[in-house]
Formats: sequence, structure tokens, C-alpha cells
Amino acid sequence: MLTTSEEKSVDSKDGFYEELEQAFDYFPKYHMKFLLEDFNAQLERENIFNPTIGNESLHNDSNDNGARIVNLQHKKNLVV
Repeated sequence: MLTTSEEKSVDSKDGFYEELEQAFDYFPKYHMKFLLEDFNAQLERENIFNPTIGNESLHNDSNDNGARIVNLQHKKNLVV
């Protein structure tokens, strides 16, 4: 049975995001970088997320993957 990334262990997720950051930092600093992936991230329509995703979320609840992608966005100064 396949599991979604939300069902993976914390260690597995930590390892993935560490590798993702290393890969992101590996490339020279271009004017724009695109990061495309289905992170199974869900963020609810909370005011706290407006600077990141606006108020256009489709979800009523946030999940761990949503929090992780927002943290990555803040660390790397990305636009979602």
C-alpha cells in the first residue's frame, strides 16, 4: 500500500526537507528559481498565512506538510 507524504515518519520528512534545501542552495543565485512539487501541503484560510498563500486556500485544516512548506518559504524567502 502506498502512503502519502503526510503519513511518512518525521525523520523521513526531515531528511527530505534537508535534501530539498541543499539542492535549492546548490544552484547559483538566479533572478528566479522555480520549485515544483506536490507536497501534499494543506493550509487553512487563516490570517497568519495570507502573506504566504493569500486567502485562496481550498482547505479547512492545515497539516504538517503545509507547515513545513511555509517554513521553507520563510527560510528561503520564496513566493508561493
